[in-house]
Amino acid sequence: MGLLTVTRAQLICSFGTAPGNFNALTKPTVQAGGKPAGTIKDMAALTNLTPFGMCTSPANPQVAAATAAALGVLTPQPCMPSAAGMWTPVNPKVFIGGAPCLCTGAVLTCANGMGVIQITNPGQTKVII
Repeated sequence: MGLLTVTRAQLICSFGTAPGNFNALTKPTVQAGGKPAGTIKDMAALTNLTPFGMCTSPANPQVAAATAAALGVLTPQPCMPSAAGMWTPVNPKVFIGGAPCLCTGAVLTCANGMGVIQITNPGQTKVII
């Protein structure tokens, strides 16, 4: 099993220009290193996932419209994550509040531009059981 992903973990999107942050809101709360741990259900934009700077995906409708208006010159737009499903769990045998825990290696597909969101720093440094 990888490390648990906790509040303030760092994420990246394959089409974003800046890293984003993760915020675990699962109830009941499980702590890892003094921070709330997340599950595969923690995927809501602005609630669980912060923006990733600017989106560079031509498949994003906003980027496509801005690029068309700029006569074909790629024109990035604000990168607002929009989950196209739940995180793909790495260890579906460990549950928090009835949902598989979110740990390193899990990925999430973004519906805006079909980017892949990955965990770069899970934020967990130690677990006390």
